[in-house]
Amino acid sequence: MQDDLAIKLVSVAKQYTRNSMVVPVLENLNLDVRRGEFLALMGPSGSGKTTLLNLIAGLDRATSGDVVVDGLNLTSLSEAQLTRWRADHVGFIFQMYNLIPVMTAQENVELPLLLQPVSRRDRRERALMALKIVGLKGREDHYPRQLSGGQEQRVAIARAIVTDPALIVADEPTGDLDRTSAQEILELLDTLHTAMHKTIVMVTHDPQAAARASRLLKLDKCMLVSDESQSAIARPGSVVA
Repeated sequence: MQDDLAIKLVSVAKQYTRNSMVVPVLENLNLDVRRGEFLALMGPSGSGKTTLLNLIAGLDRATSGDVVVDGLNLTSLSEAQLTRWRADHVGFIFQMYNLIPVMTAQENVELPLLLQPVSRRDRRERALMALKIVGLKGREDHYPRQLSGGQEQRVAIARAIVTDPALIVADEPTGDLDRTSAQEILELLDTLHTAMHKTIVMVTHDPQAAARASRLLKLDKCMLVSDESQSAIARPGSVVA
């Protein structure tokens, strides 16, 4: 059903121009993603997976085609409207965390709320709740340099969920972590998917990370070459009802 779709891409193409040469990145891509799906994007360098993530998140614009998220065609929005939409509807998780080093964990988590009509007290309460959800209660006054890499990524995830977005996009969220910390972050993403019913789109090169997703897309040479549903039973650490 259309109402169940979180993301719909229709004949999407993306290309860049370098020194008068047109460089295609995505070609004629069609994709439907249902609400609450956990989607992993894989492919070799240059396959277009990060570009696809950025189009879905409203960080980049398609050259042609339609990118529809929660019923809204992002290609029709102005830059100002797109900025406002991202602030209200998308949570971002990056490989390098992108935390501000001179701000505490709580202050970093509060940042997205500065774009919303929220009082200082509510910002603090929501930030503390987000930090509690990711297992960092008691660490709110720590600066990034006082945290491990895994804890920094947890702060980044808290920042991504503090506005309660419907969509979470993650670009190599475990790429800079040791295996133990990576598994902890993947378990947290799995919880956001299964318990909080978030729609998650994740770019990864790690098969173990991709195995956490409910669906795996593989891109190569600007095109979607594989689209596989993955059984919850087969995914490590999954919650099975």
